[in-house]
Amino acid sequence: MASRHEPAGRHLGLGERGATARRTARQVRRYYTLTAASTVVPGLGLLRTRRRTGQVILVAFAVALVVAIIYVLARGLMGVITVGLSRNALTVVIPVVVIAAAVWVWGIVTTARDNLPVGATGRPRIAMIVFAALACVLVLAPAAQTVRYAAIQHSLIGSVFDTLRPEGAVGPIGGDDPWAGIDRVNVLLLGSDAGEGRIGTRPDAIMVASIDPQSGETVLFGIPRNLQDIPFSESNPLSEIYPDGYNCGDQCLMEFVWTLGEDHADLFPDSPEPGLTVTKDAVSQILDLDVDYTSVINLEGFTQLVDAMGGVTIDVQERVCIGCKLDAAGNVVGTTGWIEPGVQRLDGFHALWYSRSRASSQDGDFSRMRRQRCMVGALLNQVNPTSMLVRYPDLAATLEDNVRVDIPEQDLDEWAELVLTIQEGDSIKSLPLTNDNIDVVNPDYDRIHRMVDEAIDPPEPTSEPTTSSPTTSTPAPSETPSPSETTTESASDINATC
Repeated sequence: MASRHEPAGRHLGLGERGATARRTARQVRRYYTLTAASTVVPGLGLLRTRRRTGQVILVAFAVALVVAIIYVLARGLMGVITVGLSRNALTVVIPVVVIAAAVWVWGIVTTARDNLPVGATGRPRIAMIVFAALACVLVLAPAAQTVRYAAIQHSLIGSVFDTLRPEGAVGPIGGDDPWAGIDRVNVLLLGSDAGEGRIGTRPDAIMVASIDPQSGETVLFGIPRNLQDIPFSESNPLSEIYPDGYNCGDQCLMEFVWTLGEDHADLFPDSPEPGLTVTKDAVSQILDLDVDYTSVINLEGFTQLVDAMGGVTIDVQERVCIGCKLDAAGNVVGTTGWIEPGVQRLDGFHALWYSRSRASSQDGDFSRMRRQRCMVGALLNQVNPTSMLVRYPDLAATLEDNVRVDIPEQDLDEWAELVLTIQEGDSIKSLPLTNDNIDVVNPDYDRIHRMVDEAIDPPEPTSEPTTSSPTTSTPAPSETPSPSETTTESASDINATC
């Protein structure tokens, strides 16, 4: 009888093992499914073992998601930009992201622990633990990167921008149209050559961007460094020392105005930067424009900026020497290389020499002014949000060390909207003051003011031919502009000579 029942016993034992194997397989599938569910949607995998906790996390996630979607749909791209440009918002974002990531990861770990098959050992157990760890990394990695970028941005805003609007500057008024009633906003752009081995600061590039905040139409005025007979306003204490302007010949050039202000810092007790204050005043008088804001870029960091952006593509119009300078006899010396004509991608080192070199061109400073405008246009046109995001830590560090802007941080979202308006309008014109349209030694400022007015508000075109007004001086043969230069008395598209 016993032998007769033995096969049945063996058959029953196999059935139990099969049932156990199937039960284990179901537990393994449930483990992976629920752990993955808690990874994709926080709290979802907890509904089986910790229903109430899972529901709370899931509802909180759903509410946050709906609020975020409504906010983005209501404000669009500007809503995201506004958060990124507000230190107050970033101060809230950082702990919120940290707490949300911690709760999310806790949900993943708890789901995995609650559903780990009993008795799982060896490789299957190791595989399940590794799966849960990778799921946590999928949440922690983007959260950590978000916190990192938010912290960098918070520091950058505090370092680069001011907290108060400059006295007398126009600015946004809030509401649906923050720039309503404002005709122009004028921003002084200075490239500073301050650096190791240099005494004081001499602006290497001087430009003013005059912006129509309604249309985004922008005119970029370039002022030569060797401009003489610099006027000061009556409110400037230096006007008492130089009642007829800063006019002591080639020892009183525009590039020395900053140092002049620093040398007379006692006359500007309320100014933290007398050099910048005097330069801003002089530029206002030269162009007859109220300069509202200033942006100072240290050209020593320009190389890092371009490298952080991944380089810049330029259509080089003329051969540009590297390492070169003019000696006392006017000869080009010290050349270590050349930037050849043609379309090419420049790294930071070559981009800096392209923008600063003036020894290889017949018209020196004026050719350099044209190349600087080309560089500004190229950098603006080639900003790629995706690549900038990847390179942002390096880019932010460079900006923090080398750029200062007196735009108040509370106005940054309105300024971001203004920049978008400028890009959408695609109307950036340029009017450089060069020896092609002014006499830098004896400038006629009334005529310069008329040129500026016409550039900002061009006269209506007429069908009748007009005769251009005579220039105040005839350029000497050695000062003839290069063929690639197209400066005239009227503004032209910034890309026309690039």
